[in-house]
Amino acid sequence: MRVRWRFPRSTGLLLAGAMAAIGAGAALAASPQADQRYVLISHAPDSDAFWNTIKNAVSQAGQDFGVQVDYRNPPNGDLADMARLLEQAAARNYDGVAFDIADFDVLSKPAMRISAKRIPIVTINSGTAQESQKLGAIMHIGQPEYEAGKAAGERAKAAGIKNFVCVNHYVTNVASFERCKGFADALGVDARSSMIDSGIDPTVVAGKVSAYLRNHPGTQAVLALGPPSGEPALQALQKMGVAGKTYFVTFDLSPAIIDGIRKGYVNFAIDQQPYLQGYVAIAALAIAHASNTRDAATIIANLKASPKYQARLQEYGLVPVYTKDGLSSGPAFVTKDNVETVAKYAGQYR
Repeated sequence: MRVRWRFPRSTGLLLAGAMAAIGAGAALAASPQADQRYVLISHAPDSDAFWNTIKNAVSQAGQDFGVQVDYRNPPNGDLADMARLLEQAAARNYDGVAFDIADFDVLSKPAMRISAKRIPIVTINSGTAQESQKLGAIMHIGQPEYEAGKAAGERAKAAGIKNFVCVNHYVTNVASFERCKGFADALGVDARSSMIDSGIDPTVVAGKVSAYLRNHPGTQAVLALGPPSGEPALQALQKMGVAGKTYFVTFDLSPAIIDGIRKGYVNFAIDQQPYLQGYVAIAALAIAHASNTRDAATIIANLKASPKYQARLQEYGLVPVYTKDGLSSGPAFVTKDNVETVAKYAGQYR
């Protein structure tokens, strides 16, 4: 069943800071319109717990900015179904649409239908800023995946790691390969020969990881690209008796990953702060509508002046990286040294 979220109107936006920052002409409207309706569409199947944080962020953005928000996704992660959801979004004339660019070739045509109707777009998570610009989006909100992978690989290299296996649970996603390649380049090894296509079935993932490590006993490190591969890969290491002995790194957080960091089974997690992707996407679209602008710098200035947004950042310990075109949500790194700071909200708001 398709997931649908609808959120109530909030009490209104606080504007004094925004007006001081960019002037009254670009300030947000004082009374948000309850009939504004936005949608965030993801590629994720219902089973992908990573997106729960983004759903929660979407909910809170709807509350803070007093707008209605839908969340839609293909239940089984089928990109053809995601493309149809984008087509439906164009037909329903939302006030703004946010989505991730899981596959530019598959999604560009339906996305351009949205753009052709002058419906504002924000892209998040998967994809690149360049692809986002081609689709006419206001901004892209995510982490630069290659750079994140490379930064993780440099940490591993400093720890003496010379080879690894990348457990890729979504090989059709360009961002997934970029993560693997960045890590591989940091170590000076070939990404493709160091990667396995694991799929998302936990039993299959665990089986493939176990088989790879048995067939390649010299493997020093395992890189997982998120909880769908990270959790079963970690279970495989535990069953083989090498958890804590094999250098283990994963992208993104979940309660199980947090527990692994605490126990020393996970050396560190690369945190892309997905809450920012969901929250800022809806906030940016609401600000664009209220201010009648698609200028990213103006929208970000309004956002930074929002007391409710700033309160969310402080409560969840989030640190966005602002750029000239928007913001990057990561990477941040979670280790034993700072794990308790984010543990309280792991899987919910971190």
